[in-house]
Amino acid sequence: MPTTCATARAAAVATAAAVLLAAAGCGGGGDDADRPKDLAAQELEWQPCPAPSEAEGGGPKPSPLPGGTTWECSFLDAPLDWDEPDGETIELALIRARARDTANRIGSLVFNFGGPGGSGVATLPAAAVDYGALQARYDLVSFDPRGVGRSVPVECLDDRQLDEYVAEDATPDDAAEEEEFVGNVRRFSDSCEENSGSELPHVGTIDAARDMDLIRQVLGDDKLHYFGISYGTELGGVYAHLFPKRVGRAVFDAVVDPNENPEQGSLGQAEGFQLALTNFLKDCVDRGDACRLPGSTVQEMQNWIISFLDGLDSKPIPGIGERKLTQSQALNGIAQTLYSREYWELLEQGLDEAEGGNGALLMAFSDALTGRSENGRYSNIQAAGTAIRCVDSKARYTLEQTKAKLPAFRKASPVFGEFLGWGLMGCTEWPVEGTWSHPDVSAPGAAPIVVIGNTGDPATPYEGAKAMTEALGKGVGIQVTYRGQGHGAYGNSPCVDRAVDDYLLKGRVPKDGTVCR
Repeated sequence: MPTTCATARAAAVATAAAVLLAAAGCGGGGDDADRPKDLAAQELEWQPCPAPSEAEGGGPKPSPLPGGTTWECSFLDAPLDWDEPDGETIELALIRARARDTANRIGSLVFNFGGPGGSGVATLPAAAVDYGALQARYDLVSFDPRGVGRSVPVECLDDRQLDEYVAEDATPDDAAEEEEFVGNVRRFSDSCEENSGSELPHVGTIDAARDMDLIRQVLGDDKLHYFGISYGTELGGVYAHLFPKRVGRAVFDAVVDPNENPEQGSLGQAEGFQLALTNFLKDCVDRGDACRLPGSTVQEMQNWIISFLDGLDSKPIPGIGERKLTQSQALNGIAQTLYSREYWELLEQGLDEAEGGNGALLMAFSDALTGRSENGRYSNIQAAGTAIRCVDSKARYTLEQTKAKLPAFRKASPVFGEFLGWGLMGCTEWPVEGTWSHPDVSAPGAAPIVVIGNTGDPATPYEGAKAMTEALGKGVGIQVTYRGQGHGAYGNSPCVDRAVDDYLLKGRVPKDGTVCR
């Protein structure tokens, strides 16, 4: 099922990946000796930022921050193949807003908002209001990872083909539909190979982690100060494993479980989205007659949602313009609204309107999830996310293996389970072999990393925070728990915000096991 790895706020403004969250991993090590000296010494040419490209999601150019700080953009040269660091280079797009208090500036704080496949250049300005306190002493910096946005974007299907792809039946019911489903997966993979074949082997998380260390050097920082969200926590964990002595003050929010393979990660998401949907329905039940959904209990309301989705499988309803809302798009739309409790009212409205035959609101949320703008253009978040996920993970699930796993997925979630189960085949036809079974994020000797888990997180279930904390190693991972709803915690809890700000701005490490509400 299409899901994201970005914060709820960032997802709303920069969209999110229409790919499954996959457990991933890495191996190996490195230090500054791995970096070609000429690239590490390059000087960036910072210029006023243009409007985001279509691959980044489009939209207006970034507005100045409160207080007047303007955004600057640049490109950094990095090796296409880190195994041949003196060979062909690519350009990576960067963005920054300078620290307000230059006299007490700590350095650069580098963000990755998740995906994989999300544009940091587009997302940081849209989300920056949430990080205003941190700009006091840090230059806020983000980038489009290789394969994403302006950084040698992976290209697969065109916009018309993506409209068809997103609408297609993702839960086949018989042999004919299974054949069509497998054909759709193959066509997507073939288009990626045809349009971006030479880049596909080099867009993995290990490559992105090495890029981040080059970014650190070129920015002039001895340590990498880092804020990773969702997939960004996996990227941060891989960086910490590769360069433990280069870790500065780092925070992981909405944490990916580094021990899981794609099947385990997708099952966890099925349970996570089911939990979030149940919490939404409980809230609706508690409001009594004010709730607009059919039924008076959680089970009755869920049964209606299942029946509604089953109906769309054979008879889509009007959506936006000439497009019809299909079962796949409705599930996308429901999933998108579960990333934040702030969207629950809109989910209720969208389901109510869809019951009356108007699928426009659910389709709008599906478009946000899949990176489709109002003008019908798509960002490259689906292409990039798939490329990164598939070059990271070794797992390739056959049709027979996938079908055998479906009962476990249905048990995990009667609403989302089958959709997520079939999603295991997203890399089956991929032209490049994967790297790992799951990432190695052990980072002995690294500075403390604050790891924040949200008990109501649908996309990166809470258990991932504990697993990441333990995998980073004793004295490195410092776990903070937020008992709340939605994807991510920073910006949703004053308690979490204090813990993070005190560490990033003052170096005060929170107590391991801190609980916030």
